[in-house]
Amino acid sequence: MVFSKHVGHCALIFLLGLLGDVAGLSILLLGIFASLSFWDFFIYSGAVLIAFSLLFWISWYACNIEVPFRELGF
Repeated sequence: MVFSKHVGHCALIFLLGLLGDVAGLSILLLGIFASLSFWDFFIYSGAVLIAFSLLFWISWYACNIEVPFRELGF
């Protein structure tokens, strides 16, 4: 009950955005701190994944906007 109160209506989109951020940040930090010969692949992949998760965050925010019926003219 408390989880749905803080997350809002679209819990799946919230979890996808959170998962994208965590995975993207992990891959990004792996590319920065691991001494690999293909470090740039991890840095770019992590940044793209974080940017892609922004779409989920925007969708989650847009789905949680509540407008009273009086303002809609009903």
